[in-house]
Amino acid sequence: MSDQGREEAQSIESLGLPGGSPRLPIAPELGSVGADGPAARSQWQLFRARFLRHRLAVASTVILLALAIACFGAPLFAPYPKNQQNLVLGPVGPNGQHWMGTDELGRDVLTEILYAGQTSLRIGFVVALLSTIVGTVVGAISGYFGRWADQGLMRLTDLFLVIPQLVVLAIAIKGLGSTQVVIALSLAALFWMGEARVVRGQVLALREREFVEAARSIGAGPTRVVFRHIIPNCIGPILVGATLAVAGAILTESALSFLGFGVQPPATSWGSLLDNASGYVGTPQAYLIYFPGLMIFITVLAVNFLGDGLRDALDPQSTHA
Repeated sequence: MSDQGREEAQSIESLGLPGGSPRLPIAPELGSVGADGPAARSQWQLFRARFLRHRLAVASTVILLALAIACFGAPLFAPYPKNQQNLVLGPVGPNGQHWMGTDELGRDVLTEILYAGQTSLRIGFVVALLSTIVGTVVGAISGYFGRWADQGLMRLTDLFLVIPQLVVLAIAIKGLGSTQVVIALSLAALFWMGEARVVRGQVLALREREFVEAARSIGAGPTRVVFRHIIPNCIGPILVGATLAVAGAILTESALSFLGFGVQPPATSWGSLLDNASGYVGTPQAYLIYFPGLMIFITVLAVNFLGDGLRDALDPQSTHA
């Protein structure tokens, strides 16, 4: 093939003909220099290199993985059985046998925090997954089709945005029950709007691009164009929105539990542990508040730093690139 023919073929591929639509909005970078010149790096290698340069994001990932392993592996890592009471011992501050002390029933606080973390993390992850899926679908349909679909879906989004979330959640949970499934579904129903708005904006910017026009020209239907060509190029904002949804869900569930509308005994969450210890403010047993609050603080902070790292890693103009 002549040089001119080869250039035309490369141009067609870049416009989005079979196998030609860009997967991630990452600018090309050069890898190591070999005998035949600089070697191009794959998109995964570029993403990984950018992400690893973001030290806070890497540290946050390690912390979140450690928390998830410790909480969901609580039967293996917890120093005592769940809900093991020692009424004779009562509340004792942190010491060598009980690193985070014991509560009013003599239960080991570290053990209870690990088991409670299963509920908080599970709700956070499920809410993030469901709200991201719903928000992405709604935003993609609204941005791609426009007109009546855009107007109808965005007005519905605006309606959900003005609803007082805590009040609606409290009423829904009070009526349907305080199970983890009900709480997760209720939170997901009120957490998809931000993702929908972000995805809609991205789709509006991408739907007239050359690779989308090329996909339409070869007969690709709307579903294939949206989910095969447009959504992969919105993956950065979608992932960042998902991490923010995890943090928001954990905070909201904690607030609901603190108000008495969260998970009910025998199930526990970090928020319910805070609620149970609310009467110890200003007393020697205040450590019962500090440790669950610290777990919420660390988790939310790590999730936000992880979101920052993902955003920078997927941004070709990032300062970490």
